[in-house]
Amino acid sequence: MDEDIRRQIISVLDGHRTMSLATLRPDGWPQATAVGYANEGLTLYFLCGLDSQKAKNLAHDNRVSLTINNDPEQVLGITGVSMAARAEPLTDPAEGRRVLGLLLARYPQQQAEMPGPMPGPEDIRLVRLTPTIISLIDYSKGFGHTELVTC
Repeated sequence: MDEDIRRQIISVLDGHRTMSLATLRPDGWPQATAVGYANEGLTLYFLCGLDSQKAKNLAHDNRVSLTINNDPEQVLGITGVSMAARAEPLTDPAEGRRVLGLLLARYPQQQAEMPGPMPGPEDIRLVRLTPTIISLIDYSKGFGHTELVTC
C-alpha cells in the first residue's frame, strides 16, 4: 500500500468516531447501523450487545462493509473511507479491557454521564475489524473519485 494513501486513510479514521456498518443477516439481507468505533491504524474496533442483531449476524457471516465520511455542504466536498473487512470477536480479557479503554477514550463525556458502572468486557461483545479492501473517497479530485487499496 502506498504510504501517502495509508496516511490519508488513517487520517479519516482518526478524524471520526462513527461509521455505518453493514452486516449480513442469516436470511441474506444486509443490515446497516450506525456504530461508534476506535481504531489503531487501519484496524477498527466496536462493541455491541452480546445478543444483539449485529452479534448474531457476525456469528453467521463475519464479512462486513462500512463507510466513514464527512457531511459537506457541496457534493464535491465528500471525503471518506469505504471498507470491506472481516470481523472477529475479541476473546482475550486483557485485550478486551485495552480495547474498551480505546473506545471509551473516543467518548470521554459518555463516561461522566453513564448512570451506574460502565459495562465490562464480559458484558458486551467487542469486535475487531480487519480490512481486506479499502476505498479512499475524495470527490474534490473528481466526482466519484476513489483510490482502491487491497490489504
